[in-house]
Amino acid sequence: MAPQLAQGQTSSVSNSGTLSTPQSVAYITFALTATDTITFKTWGFGGGINVAGNAIQAGGFDPLITLYSGVAAANIYVDGSGNPVADADNLVNPPWSYVGNCPAAGTVQIGTNNDCGDVQMQVPLAAGTYTLMLTDANYEPGALYDNAAIAAPFVDFTGGSLQFQTCDPVAGVCINRNGNYALDIVSTKAILLGFSKCDINQDMNTNVSDVQLIINEGLGVTAPTNDLNGDGVVNVADVQIVINAALGLGCAGK
Repeated sequence: MAPQLAQGQTSSVSNSGTLSTPQSVAYITFALTATDTITFKTWGFGGGINVAGNAIQAGGFDPLITLYSGVAAANIYVDGSGNPVADADNLVNPPWSYVGNCPAAGTVQIGTNNDCGDVQMQVPLAAGTYTLMLTDANYEPGALYDNAAIAAPFVDFTGGSLQFQTCDPVAGVCINRNGNYALDIVSTKAILLGFSKCDINQDMNTNVSDVQLIINEGLGVTAPTNDLNGDGVVNVADVQIVINAALGLGCAGK
């Protein structure tokens, strides 16, 4: 029987970091030990207190979160009606993303309006391993449009800008933001297991196998899905991060 939580308990993974540009991507891989409805909630835009009890400062970008089945070669996760499970404040993707889908995070004043840029989804999931992709809301994975794999090209609505920006189309006002993000993944029935970002093959160990995998990504042999330092590319810097982790020096992935 799969391990489950006692009644009233919760299991969670809290993840935070900084994207270097609006075209950077964060990947959060987690394993679920039993079927449950999982809550995904971000805090970086409006701030608040996350599930770990930490105060998250407002000021980050408004994010897009997209769920995939599995790890590096994963396909986008779709519901029983074929809808991709993804949410952003500017994404029309019912029932997962719609106007007014505002979570517990704070709002930010843009012009004369108070805007909610953070997102929240509650998704029924079976036991297994999943990857959540987090990007700027204007940097959309192409998989949203054809139910493709995690390595599908992106659709860039940022205009190539290096400045994170959020606009209120009603007020006609835009504000600049930073690259900070914060995400909670919460279960009330199953045990959630978060993987180290340096554990490239997600086998709960960081070793020479992971070093070889990140080298392959840097050389273009495989898809560059593990940008560990958030600079928009996979290269020797990411390889060094995994080598350090394999040597027991800790994982410095963002």
